[in-house]
Amino acid sequence: MKYIKLQKAGLNISKLGLGTNAVGGHNLYADVNEGEGKQLIEEAIQQGITFFDTADSYGFGRSEELVGEVLKGKRHEVVLATKGGIQPLLNGEVYINNEPSYLRNAVENSLRRLQTDYIDLYYLHFTNPETSYIDSIGELNRLKEEGKIRSIGISNVNVERLKEANQHGHIDVVQSPYNMLDRNAGEELLPYCIETSISFIPYGPLAFGILGGKYTEDFKLNEGDWRQSVNLFEENTYKSNFKKVEMLKGLAKEMNLEVSHLALAWLLNKKGIDTVIPGGKRAEQIRESVRAVEVSLNEKVMKEIESILEA
Repeated sequence: MKYIKLQKAGLNISKLGLGTNAVGGHNLYADVNEGEGKQLIEEAIQQGITFFDTADSYGFGRSEELVGEVLKGKRHEVVLATKGGIQPLLNGEVYINNEPSYLRNAVENSLRRLQTDYIDLYYLHFTNPETSYIDSIGELNRLKEEGKIRSIGISNVNVERLKEANQHGHIDVVQSPYNMLDRNAGEELLPYCIETSISFIPYGPLAFGILGGKYTEDFKLNEGDWRQSVNLFEENTYKSNFKKVEMLKGLAKEMNLEVSHLALAWLLNKKGIDTVIPGGKRAEQIRESVRAVEVSLNEKVMKEIESILEA
């Protein structure tokens, strides 16, 4: 495993982290096995991974609880990131709540579930324009000054919203979807992060499973799977991307790699990308992903990849 220091946050993390939305995320996936989820985290530790990403909305706190259980005796060896700002309502729906009092309470609840007295990186998961960033980010900065969180992140924003949120320079990390099949963040968001020394962490690096290379052309998501709302799984988009994945598989095979290695290495070879956080449900998936850290892609291969993606 290789390690890197996040610029503004000052956190030393593994170049490959673990996303845990499928660990206890019963509200996101239909077939979540908590035992396998805990084994996944244990395997990540064995592989040298020190960076773990969760959120209070994954299983409405259950993911944090499971992560906390496994990492309890290893707290000072790992870096924990979680997110808040999504309030579950009694009718089963959710409300994006960025009010300072709500965020403070959310941080306290995350600390309890994670069994820790500090969170290394705390993200505003989604933003609600009804609450000003002076209030929401200001409250997170107060929590940082109190030592309850060590750095501030924001997720799911465009560059205009990021600039507004970062008006006082408090944003340390941005998390946004970015992968071979969804490169929108590379147009404005990533360049702004590079310019301002904000660390950029892409989520969905394997296009939420598509770049894992295991799905068939007629693959369909299970009922209740959160990815049904992701455009990449829209029928025509999926079919178009499936053809690209098949071409990428051919290129990966020439290099004695799986397409997932190629997808993760492509990101890690991009300027401004400090780490990637693939998820998974089973231990063997993270064992497979780790190999990507050692893959170096030369300019010729990067151009071949671009030509496939632009086709």
